[in-house]
Amino acid sequence: MAKTQISIYFVCLASSLILNVLLLRNNVYLGGKGELSWSRRAAAEAEAVAEISCSGHGRTYLDGLVVDGSPVCECNSCFGGPDCSQSLPDCVADVDGGDPLFLEPFWMQNAASSAMLVAGWHRMGYEFPNKSLISKLLEDHIRKIHATVGNAVTQGRFIVFGAGSTQLLNAAVHAHSLHNSSAPAKVVASLPFYPVYQLQTDFFRSLDFQFQGEAALWKNKSDSTSNFIKFVTSPNNPDGQLRKAVLHGPHVKVIHDHAYFWPHFTPIPAPADEDLMIFSLSKLTGHAGTRFGWALIKDEDVYQKMLTYVTMNTLGISKDTQLRAFQLLKVVLEGKGRQLFDFGYTTMKERWEKLRNALSMSKRFSIQEIAPRYCTFYEAIKDPSPAYAWLKCERKYDKECYTVLKEAGIIGREGSRFGGESSYVRLSLLKSQDDFDALLHRINKLVTKEDGSKSVI
Repeated sequence: MAKTQISIYFVCLASSLILNVLLLRNNVYLGGKGELSWSRRAAAEAEAVAEISCSGHGRTYLDGLVVDGSPVCECNSCFGGPDCSQSLPDCVADVDGGDPLFLEPFWMQNAASSAMLVAGWHRMGYEFPNKSLISKLLEDHIRKIHATVGNAVTQGRFIVFGAGSTQLLNAAVHAHSLHNSSAPAKVVASLPFYPVYQLQTDFFRSLDFQFQGEAALWKNKSDSTSNFIKFVTSPNNPDGQLRKAVLHGPHVKVIHDHAYFWPHFTPIPAPADEDLMIFSLSKLTGHAGTRFGWALIKDEDVYQKMLTYVTMNTLGISKDTQLRAFQLLKVVLEGKGRQLFDFGYTTMKERWEKLRNALSMSKRFSIQEIAPRYCTFYEAIKDPSPAYAWLKCERKYDKECYTVLKEAGIIGREGSRFGGESSYVRLSLLKSQDDFDALLHRINKLVTKEDGSKSVI
């Protein structure tokens, strides 16, 4: 009996200690008053704006337009009115841009875990306490996400942060250039290629590098002393194909753009293990406006040159941006990434299949073929789920495919901007569901005009 009373005593004592620790912790976090203090107003404002109904076809934002003291709905394409409930039947399907809004529903479903509230005094200085411009905690999470997904080797690699992948692309070109060379390095890419490679290289007009177009044209050249900087985009933008370098040798430096090398866009056959690899938060989580990317670099000299470029260009990346990226990656890592990638893969796969089925009835238009592949992340054969459709106008008199589609109410991106033929147009599958529905509607109208074909919607 005495032993039983002693046991009960110790159980009660332990329970009391645990309860006091929990109460003390809550007091510390809640300003010692048992409730939110300085953050209460900001939290209330954010939730009030988020709760405004835009009929599922738009959003309100804290930094959006305000009329008579109230936030105004920003409507998706093809919808209007005060609450975005009015359908605009004659609207154009604008699928030119690459805003990854297909992931917006996922983040709305994970509103609590992905939200962050930043104090007005959060990291006001230029550097972190260790004199670095890079958050060590964020760097650790980036290495962890690659290890979890299995899409890149990070061991023995340096990491540089950039304002999206765009800044890092030119930082990499700068780092690979020979600054005392008698001739500029030749910057090349394989057709069709991401237009920013040429636009950005031409814009900076450096004496150290010049854009020279199609890489394959230089494959059998007799001049073996020229320095080449080769962009390899895998999966490729615009056609979603996995690619490898076509130029090799001691005078060839390769920049691997892996912005789309994630399980919601492509099966992951093996971890990428190249000397310089660039990734972007934009295509991982969908947060293009956050402007955050990173490069994994094997060579320390290249790392130092890229770090110097970013430091001289922008003095590092915003601490607020790094904090948001950290918060988002924490959510992605929950459940080993399956929640985000399952949602993204399912959405993109369904869109690809619907578009492919619609065009299967057509003799006038076609899209690229992408075969199913084994994905090490899912440990299974996965069907295609590309970010873009690379559409071709098959008829000889439809040489300007962009014009053909525009006249039918579809705005894509001209194939000539990718260095390709004008008979091609890139169609973005990344945007909102409203945008994709408008595209599918217009495609079906086009197809049904061919010999009385029937719609597959």
